[in-house]
Amino acid sequence: MFVNRNNELDAIQNRLRNKKFEMIIIYGRRRIGKTRLVLESVKGLEHIYYFATESQNLAHFKLTAARIVPETAYAANEWEALFNFLNDRLIIIDEFPNLIKDNSAVISEFQKIIDTKLSNTKSKLIILGSSISMMGNKVLSYQSPLFGRKTAVIKLKPLNFSTLKAFFPRGNWVELAEIYGFSDGVPFYLEKIKYPFWPWLKNELKVPDSFLKYELDFLMKYEFDDVGTYKQILEAIAFGKNTPVEIRNFMGVRHSDITPYLRNLLDVEFIQREIPVTENQRSKLGRYYLKDNFLLFWFRFIYPNLSAIEDGIFSIDEIRSDYNTYMGRIFEKVAREFVLELNKRKMLPFNLTRLGRWWRKGEEIDLVGLNDKGKIKCAIFFEVKWRALKKGEINKILKELEHKAELLDLDGYRKHYGIIAKSTAEKKDMVFDLKDFDGVFASTGRHHR
Repeated sequence: MFVNRNNELDAIQNRLRNKKFEMIIIYGRRRIGKTRLVLESVKGLEHIYYFATESQNLAHFKLTAARIVPETAYAANEWEALFNFLNDRLIIIDEFPNLIKDNSAVISEFQKIIDTKLSNTKSKLIILGSSISMMGNKVLSYQSPLFGRKTAVIKLKPLNFSTLKAFFPRGNWVELAEIYGFSDGVPFYLEKIKYPFWPWLKNELKVPDSFLKYELDFLMKYEFDDVGTYKQILEAIAFGKNTPVEIRNFMGVRHSDITPYLRNLLDVEFIQREIPVTENQRSKLGRYYLKDNFLLFWFRFIYPNLSAIEDGIFSIDEIRSDYNTYMGRIFEKVAREFVLELNKRKMLPFNLTRLGRWWRKGEEIDLVGLNDKGKIKCAIFFEVKWRALKKGEINKILKELEHKAELLDLDGYRKHYGIIAKSTAEKKDMVFDLKDFDGVFASTGRHHR
């Protein structure tokens, strides 16, 4: 089943239908579904698909092209000579960064080929890349010889939480949230899971060649040489060490400069830097968080227990006993998507212009939505709780939220307060739980072809 991605699929197919040259760049982290998206988009069309490796790419590409265009077998062993025979063709080169690793001059060669051979033809060139840093620096940047040649760029992101309903139609929202805490919206992991989730995970931990044991090394070695230091930083962040000082103390390197490592992790989107919603990007209050839930799950539950998992003595109960605590941060991410959907459906008291978390001096608010663009400025504050709220708790939580909201110095703003919980014993305006997800997410995440 090909789930969601309809907007991206339509965008690519619209480009493929026209009569002019297109150079389409699609990039995003490994496992995100780039190859599947492209192959879905070219179904029924003659195409040359080539997966680049780190050596001998010219020879391998020539063999691949000759299967579709036999004349290329007689071309000289040069990229330009090969493309003499590929005018008006649909060509897909997967993992283009490997082509660059094999031969750094290939970028300039492709620039010349596009300018002299392809630009005035009906040719379609689709380039895919998983190394976000290399695609950014070598292909998309202003300094790249290919700058200005692209006609479309798609950065593929994880699927939304609501999309999980299409993968697991029998799952309720509690189960889907727990799955999301493991997989995020990464198609590769979602397709690995067999419903129901917990029995599958219990069995997966016992499988000798489980992808869980090796997945992070696979992802990290593609981007970094010094994997050990990066793992230490990611583990620190996974365990709630969110500032450089906290990370250094966790690693036991108090006087070391980890800024370059953090910058690299940001570049490859393993982590993200968040600031309070009322602050600007230069704020010193920034915190670092792991970018996706699978990384968080792996460093929280798999990495510290690899030896026990290898020995076959690790119990799934060790994960389950801590999972509700773990889900607190995950549910904030789910709640953010829910609030954005409420905003899209005009179900909030005003239209949002900003949405994020807020913190200062030990006080935090899970979600703050603002509109500071109109004549009447508005704010809405949400407390997010991954637990069942008993009768009488809601008023107490709302009063505490109102008190914390005073710390934001939003004088003159029209203020609203709400709660998003796992379940609630009573309902009020702007108080939601998982039962409300059916109505709000009813038409999202279920589109597939």
